[in-house]
Amino acid sequence: MWKPLATAALTAVLALCATLANAQETPLRIVVGYAPGGATDRVARIVADKLGTKLGTPVIVENKTGAGGRLSAQAVKAAPANQPTLLLANPAVMLVAPLVFPDAGYDPERDFRPVSHVNSYEFGVAVGSAVPVKELPHLMAWLRANPDKANFGVPATGSLPHFFGLMVGDAAKVRAEVVGYRGSAPLLNDLLGGQVPVAFDTFDTLLPQHEAGKIRILAVSSAKRSPLDPKIPTFKEAGMDLAATGWNTFFAPMSMPKAQAERLAGLIHEVMKDPDTQRKFETAKMEPVVATMGQTEAMLKAYRAQWAPVVQRSGFKP
Repeated sequence: MWKPLATAALTAVLALCATLANAQETPLRIVVGYAPGGATDRVARIVADKLGTKLGTPVIVENKTGAGGRLSAQAVKAAPANQPTLLLANPAVMLVAPLVFPDAGYDPERDFRPVSHVNSYEFGVAVGSAVPVKELPHLMAWLRANPDKANFGVPATGSLPHFFGLMVGDAAKVRAEVVGYRGSAPLLNDLLGGQVPVAFDTFDTLLPQHEAGKIRILAVSSAKRSPLDPKIPTFKEAGMDLAATGWNTFFAPMSMPKAQAERLAGLIHEVMKDPDTQRKFETAKMEPVVATMGQTEAMLKAYRAQWAPVVQRSGFKP
């Protein structure tokens, strides 16, 4: 009797070893919905480099652009269980798109498991050199006095800078027209050239031109002043009771076994605690975050509660 049992046990062990060996040989894909060089892509590559060392297998960053990042989420949702895949996404993909696109092709809560929140970023409001204001209250007064110039640019319609700009306009009782661009580069070109007087974008994107003296950032959306430039006041300090941030977070498709997602969460947590990783984030003018899987889930729940009503009240339609 013991021989068949021993044989069966040995067969099971060998099968498990073969599965683990195959898993180790299979590269982990990190899918990003934006082009190489952007903020989300930079986050993915910093983490991938050190995560590959901890896993002992290659980690490949794949840029799957299109449809404002939705194609990346659709691709990861459909990933087979034998292909380890993570999605690195921001709120535009995992919060806004499913609310405003009835055919987004995925449900963030049903189709994905949050793995690790790895960085946060704030927003800024900036004016071009032709706008004669240096403080946020003066900007709001200037916009009310110049309704023909009351418009602001954003890197994309439906982006968080877009909705944050609407929040600012509502709080200041300023009706402004939103001018959407195809990314931050053309938005900054028009802000520098005077074609648009005001821009809302991520703080780190606006900062280089501010430091060069070509534009003026009037306020930052974080609860505390940004360490990237502590001279710039927060919106609250400037008299407007608003605070908001964005994030980049890793998600696993539901096809990935929960134990595997938990292991990756633990390894990413270790990567983000590494002082060298944190230095790389800070050099890239990004704020690193060290968060467990549970902390990531709690953050996302609170974030949806804050932002979903804002997006829905806006009436935005793509």
